[in-house]
Amino acid sequence: MFKVVIGLEVHCELTTNTKNFSAAPNKFTDYPNEHVSTVDLGLPGILPVANKEAVRKALKTALALHCKTPDEVIFDRKNYFYPDLPKGYQITQNTKPMGINGYLDIMVDGKIKRVDIHDLHLEEDTASLEHFPKYSLIDYNRSGVPLIEIVTEPCLSSADEAVTFFEDLRDVFLFLGVSEAKSNFGQMRCDVNISLMREDSTELGTKVEMKNINATPSIRAAIEYEIKRQSDLLLKGEKVVQETRRIGEDGKTYSMREKVDALDYKYFIEPNIPSTPISDDLIYELKSKLPELKLERYIKYTEKYKLSDYDAKVLSKERTISDYFEEVLSFGSDIDLSVNFVTTTVLGTLNKLEISLEDFPITPKTLSGVIELVHNKKISLDHAKKIIYESIEKKENPLELIEKQNLHQIDDEDELLTLIEGLMEENKEIVRQYVEETNMGAINFFIGQTMKKTNRQANPNKSKDIIIKCLERRKENEQI
Repeated sequence: MFKVVIGLEVHCELTTNTKNFSAAPNKFTDYPNEHVSTVDLGLPGILPVANKEAVRKALKTALALHCKTPDEVIFDRKNYFYPDLPKGYQITQNTKPMGINGYLDIMVDGKIKRVDIHDLHLEEDTASLEHFPKYSLIDYNRSGVPLIEIVTEPCLSSADEAVTFFEDLRDVFLFLGVSEAKSNFGQMRCDVNISLMREDSTELGTKVEMKNINATPSIRAAIEYEIKRQSDLLLKGEKVVQETRRIGEDGKTYSMREKVDALDYKYFIEPNIPSTPISDDLIYELKSKLPELKLERYIKYTEKYKLSDYDAKVLSKERTISDYFEEVLSFGSDIDLSVNFVTTTVLGTLNKLEISLEDFPITPKTLSGVIELVHNKKISLDHAKKIIYESIEKKENPLELIEKQNLHQIDDEDELLTLIEGLMEENKEIVRQYVEETNMGAINFFIGQTMKKTNRQANPNKSKDIIIKCLERRKENEQI
């Protein structure tokens, strides 16, 4: 009966050495007012200086989101009073944002959805407030931290789409290396704008804004609650009030303040920061360094490499893992074996040891060498994985361990036949169980004995074939 219309305003703090317009460190700390300067405090006579690295990272993100970039960097003043804004205005962008008219493709329920982006602008974050029953405290550590705000068009239509966009946008930041995007540190958060309109209507409904949500479960809960709340009101013939709401710990939203008219921020160009031209060379440089993003890699893995949906998602989720996997492939490694090793051995080791890929001791080139041995049947897959674990524990190169321990796979059929015939002579009772009772467990028994006898060097497939042939021959001849 109602169409849901959602727009997001996503804020993300950029990773830089210093703040956006001051030399104060841009570092997270639990100690209040530790990383502050006269600029962050808004003291009289202060002169801000734009952070070059913040500008580069904002432009890089805009380009990754297919935005049109400006010909110059211009900052504006956004005038409003609030306790967490010591100057009484915020330095932001309005005249020429870092990017306009962009988009990000996301995948929801197996289908690609294009989310249109109105603009991306660079600004300074505000101080943070801690409220108590009779007073509030201000921490200026966050004041002046470089912040990008990405504003979507009202083109999302469900909680699933909104959450997916928020999570995929976080992955964009991580793939680009522009932010750590840690929601628990307040580095990434969003405002959700939602309205309902009748299916046959062409006019948007009354917009309700929900402020400063930093966790995806809260985004989902807020949207789902608002859809129900607004639907109930409209079905009863009541009006939805234009207001700002917050999400409570109970998953419900609560009114903060009504919004009758849009605020007039009286924007004007920041007089203390001169405009700076953006050269074509800079744009070319930033474009040339853009990595493939998550969805692009997922599509490549499923369509070009024919990977399963599960493997493609695992390998495209994090850039470090994806880059590692692709570097393994660059040495000519078998695709299926590479997927197997990276998704099981590599990721399993990272989880077990609780380390990052940067601390993983086996390089893509070394892993490729191990994979080549498996592919050429020089060593079994199972044995190769055990060697990798052993090499990590002993801090040795797995290829050197294989040579040192003479662990190459035994493929010679005559050698395997002699070994297996000998095992059957030593275990006549097991042979009898197969010959007289067709006990299939005998096959697994002799496979296990063969692997044990050869220190797991016997080719498991060839060994199994020979074992079955030997047992069947004895059964035909009733020979034990």
